[in-house]
Amino acid sequence: MTLTPKTLLRVSVAVALITIVLKGLAGYMTNSMGLISDAMESFVNLASAMFALAMVTIAERPADDDHPYGHHKAEYFSSGFEGILIVGAAIAILWVSVQRLLSPQPLEQLGWGLALSVISSGFNAALAFVLFRAARTHRSIALEADGRHLMTDVWTSAAVVVGIIGVQLSGWLWLDPVLAIGVALNIVREGFKLVWRSSQGLMDEALDPETIATVRATLDAFAARQPEGDRLRFDDMVTRGAAQRRFADLHMHVPGDWTLQRAANMRDELEQALMDAVPGLRVTIQLLPLTMEARATQLEEHHP
Repeated sequence: MTLTPKTLLRVSVAVALITIVLKGLAGYMTNSMGLISDAMESFVNLASAMFALAMVTIAERPADDDHPYGHHKAEYFSSGFEGILIVGAAIAILWVSVQRLLSPQPLEQLGWGLALSVISSGFNAALAFVLFRAARTHRSIALEADGRHLMTDVWTSAAVVVGIIGVQLSGWLWLDPVLAIGVALNIVREGFKLVWRSSQGLMDEALDPETIATVRATLDAFAARQPEGDRLRFDDMVTRGAAQRRFADLHMHVPGDWTLQRAANMRDELEQALMDAVPGLRVTIQLLPLTMEARATQLEEHHP
């Protein structure tokens, strides 16, 4: 059974609450700045999942008079917001870690603390795996962003556990806050990546090369299937992505002596072939005779 994005994000909220409790207890029991910083990031996980749930709910709304192309780009706001929250959490962790570095404190009850951290990381890793698979199925940047954030949390927790063991073996108390600073810097990197990915989606970035190649291959195959003499030509294709939706606009040149009905029927067949090849694609095809070039193309040729 395939879970919907909204259901998965509700699960993400529940897991975030569980990890906050587990990691909070781990930080409290051990007095480890690394574990405390890890727990602070879990609050970001909670806020991110809640905001992503709200944006996915908005993205599912049908098109209306004010939004004729739908509300799908709301998911990009989720990804950008999550990135900003991650950076904010990292700044807070850096501030507290520097204070602890200036005044190191001993660690306590490491056994229970590390056990709680490992258990919470197991929840995050399992959920991240499910989110990544669902993100590919639903083409959801909100699910992908949440999954990437959770995996960052998993690797962060792993680094903290290794560092705490190092503190225990070496007795170097400064290693714990230094490790927390490293965790914060890694979180900043992930946050900026999410913000950048979100900005590209909001600016109508072209579809990925693999999808564009599939569209072109479908066009070539469609033209090759036509009877001798029914020559077709395609040009001026532009594409863009909007979260789960993908769009393509192109010109289809047909013989000038065709009737409008015949050309329109051919266009309908091509639209269906493209939508079958690329699920979620919305395609707009402008009909032109073979002897005519589009006005936009002529202007580009004369005014490069």
